[in-house]
Amino acid sequence: MSRTGNTPIEIPDGIEVTLKDTNIIVKDKSGEKQFEFSKDLNVSIENKQILIKPKEINKKTKMIWGTTRSLLNSIILGCTNEFKKILKLVGTGYKAQLQGKILKINAGYSHDIDYEIPEGINVKCPDANTIEVSGSNKSQVGQVAADIRSFRKPEPYKGKGIKYENEYIYRKEGKKK
Repeated sequence: MSRTGNTPIEIPDGIEVTLKDTNIIVKDKSGEKQFEFSKDLNVSIENKQILIKPKEINKKTKMIWGTTRSLLNSIILGCTNEFKKILKLVGTGYKAQLQGKILKINAGYSHDIDYEIPEGINVKCPDANTIEVSGSNKSQVGQVAADIRSFRKPEPYKGKGIKYENEYIYRKEGKKK
C-alpha cells in the first residue's frame, strides 16, 4: 500500500486543474503544464483536491502510484513558487557570467564553456563564483544544475570544481613522502 499515493494533493487558489482521459492540465498565470499519467490509475478532482487511486492493486500499480502523486505535487508546487538550486565554483580563476541566454563558464580549461539556457529556466550570477538556477519544473531545474556541474565535477584532493551549495566533498589525503 502506497503511503505517498494515498495523500491528496491540495489545489491552491489561482490554479486551474482539468482532466482529459489520461492527461492532467494545470493552468496558472505563467502558463500551462501537462502531465500524462498511467491508464492503470484513477485520478479525480474533488473539493479542491486531487485524489489518485489504482484501478487494481498489483506490482506495477504499486510502483507508479506514489511516483505519479509526487510528480503531480511538484507540478502544482512549481506553479506557486519556483524551485532553486545554487552552484558554487571553487578554484583559482573559475568564474561564470551571463551573456543573454548563454552562460559562459571558465572552469580551468583552455577554452570557455558556453551553455545555452533552455526555455523555462532562469539563471542568475550574483557574483563570479555563484550560479543560481531556478524554474517551475523541478526535474528540469535539477537537470540543468546537473549539466552545469558535469562540466567540472569537484575533485577530492583540493575540492576544486563546480559543486552544489550544500554539497559536502569527501577529501582524500595527498601523496606522502
